[in-house]
Amino acid sequence: QARKKQEEQRQTISRSTRAQLQFPVSHVDRFLRQGHYGQRLSSSTPVFLAGVLEYLTAKVLDLAGQEAHSNRKMRITPEHVRKVLEKNRHLYSFFEDKANPPDVKKPKKSKK
Repeated sequence: QARKKQEEQRQTISRSTRAQLQFPVSHVDRFLRQGHYGQRLSSSTPVFLAGVLEYLTAKVLDLAGQEAHSNRKMRITPEHVRKVLEKNRHLYSFFEDKANPPDVKKPKKSKK
């Protein structure tokens, strides 16, 4: 009987732990479902997206750390991240706000 109780009390393993990711797969799943990005989502979709987000974050932080090191700094600052993004056009394209282009001043209509 003691053995059955131990089997019943197995600890749950999060999807992030199973996928060996630091980013929370459950949060990504919730955001995808709340955002209505698709009618049906595969169970692997949030895992894959969390992995991509983790990779991009690690890449940006690695490059920003190298930038900070080259400037003889011990801490990464927002300026280091900005410099890295300005130098790398591929990474910069991820941070462009294409949905909301910058305001372009429209000519005012003259009243007659």
